[in-house]
Amino acid sequence: MAECLRKIRTLAVNSALDTVMGGLAAIVATGLSACRDAAWPWWGLPALGMAAIGVAGWPFRVFQQHWRFAGRSDFWRLAGACVLAGMVVTGVLDLSGVMRAAAFGVAYAMVAFVIMAGARAGYQFWRSCRDGRDRGGRRRVILLGDGEDASRFLSLMPDMGGLVVGMVVEGRQRRPGRRLRGVPVLGQVADLPCILSAFRAEDELLLVVADPRFRGERLSAVLRMAQETGTQVRCMPDLSGIAGGSMAPLHPVRLSDLLNRPAVAPDGQGIADMLRGRRVLITGAGGSIGSELARQIAGHAPDQLVLVDIGEFPLWQVDIDLAEKAPDITRHLVLADIRDAGRMERVFARFRPELVFHAAALKHVPMVEENPCEGLLTNVTGTRIVADTAARHGVRAMVLISTDKAVNPASVMGASKRIAEMYCQALDVKARNRDDGHAMQCVTVRFGNVMGSTGSVIPLFRHQLECGGPLTVTDPRMTRYFMTVSEAVGLVLQASARGTGRQADGMAVLLRSGGVFVLDMGTPVRIVDLARQMIVLAGLRPDRDVQIRFTGLRPGEKLAEDLFYKQEILQPTDCPGLRMATPRTVDLAQVANIMDALTLACRDGDGARALDLVRRLVPEFAHNPHGVATPDTAGQIDVERNAS
Repeated sequence: MAECLRKIRTLAVNSALDTVMGGLAAIVATGLSACRDAAWPWWGLPALGMAAIGVAGWPFRVFQQHWRFAGRSDFWRLAGACVLAGMVVTGVLDLSGVMRAAAFGVAYAMVAFVIMAGARAGYQFWRSCRDGRDRGGRRRVILLGDGEDASRFLSLMPDMGGLVVGMVVEGRQRRPGRRLRGVPVLGQVADLPCILSAFRAEDELLLVVADPRFRGERLSAVLRMAQETGTQVRCMPDLSGIAGGSMAPLHPVRLSDLLNRPAVAPDGQGIADMLRGRRVLITGAGGSIGSELARQIAGHAPDQLVLVDIGEFPLWQVDIDLAEKAPDITRHLVLADIRDAGRMERVFARFRPELVFHAAALKHVPMVEENPCEGLLTNVTGTRIVADTAARHGVRAMVLISTDKAVNPASVMGASKRIAEMYCQALDVKARNRDDGHAMQCVTVRFGNVMGSTGSVIPLFRHQLECGGPLTVTDPRMTRYFMTVSEAVGLVLQASARGTGRQADGMAVLLRSGGVFVLDMGTPVRIVDLARQMIVLAGLRPDRDVQIRFTGLRPGEKLAEDLFYKQEILQPTDCPGLRMATPRTVDLAQVANIMDALTLACRDGDGARALDLVRRLVPEFAHNPHGVATPDTAGQIDVERNAS
């Protein structure tokens, strides 16, 4: 309400000032053109000039201009309004029979433009002088971007416009001394340390990254430069975050902004066609991936959402979130253990889902190492129960959320996810090679770490920062793939749409051969670099304010993860950010028999027998229960780092 009143007040003041100046221009034009007619009263021409500006100003939105930030385009619109006002005056005078109406109209348009443009320029000069006098002890703002970015900042952040002292650009053609949209160019990005040091010596300084495309390693380098001078860095809000004329605030640099990969926007039409009007069931709906799946699926108007989780509190949390963001979607909250075959049978019989997204899993590597039977029962037996139950109840398709740890696994968790992949592959190959086309399809999507997921390294680092450090990193050579949870889930939905809809000939052949979708995760990130970036984002200095301590690999961990096997050839798809791999497949009956024995061993608590059966199914399983960095793995990391 206050914002609306402020806009109305600004519009009223601008209208009053411009119409008064229109009347003044008519008085001056009368003397210049010598066209005074005795038939008109003394106030007639000034009143006509005020009315003409009032009429001509609206089409050109003159009264909506911010005088303080008026630029070249605003003055062009002002000129157009003055020309139109001159034509209006000329037409009225011609109809009234006043002689030399054309001369008066030309003089009036020229004088009106000079007065009105001069008033705006004079106001800008006065504000700049006042801000210069008052700037002592106040914050100065430097923009990183280009002319369009500067205009966007000034229009969205008018209250901070007077604090802008200049901008830093990337293009070599933009030399210091030039002005872009009225903002002086201070130099190139490479000159940033000197620029920041010069201004930082006098006042508090804020560097605003106004270019929304300035992300990844380039932004990391700017953060390091700013850190050396103690300068705060903020980013402009996305245009998508600005609605209803409201202004989103500047936000600190987020860890996702530093990813060394561009975000990929999925094709929304195919996803909408897959989900609209469908009954969708999500297992593990309270987890990081499951809850984001629920949010994004709810945005595509499904008929019903069935949210399954064993945890009461996380399920309640996602329900509260959906009640706010998608209140019209019918939701069912189901407390259930996917390892309980009878319970899952009753759930599927009651809700009759058409699509199943299987995100439930035990994913914490050291914890599953400590409790291997529990991990295998959830990730292997639970996946089989969900898949078999879904197939019996006529589910159209099931999507398995897998992990990069399933490739060349060194942990029980990774091996369990690889077995889950193999079982779903076998089901999918059987379904796609049937002639009737009614069998349930199983789409497997494999990707790496998602930023901020439960139990991942980022929440751990954040907690350690809150406690004052140190940040614990297992090994300085350790690398991982990272992706934001929203982008990962968007690509999972994209892969699901591709896997369940009409495919190109090449993709259809790969799917019939047991192909799995692999998300393009970009380049792996060193965990120690991630720790340093988080320290910098907290406004602290690595190794000075907060220490980094290396603790050694934990049970089941590897120095680096793989997204596909070396013998596989990744095939591109028609969707950016989405590729396909064809790992080894097994006979469905054979894998089912071994899984029966595996389930019995796990229920009996016989971990040694269970691991022997895991090795029969996954011969490449190189178990690392003691967290030892093997020479081959360490050498591979060094080679990859030197190559990059």
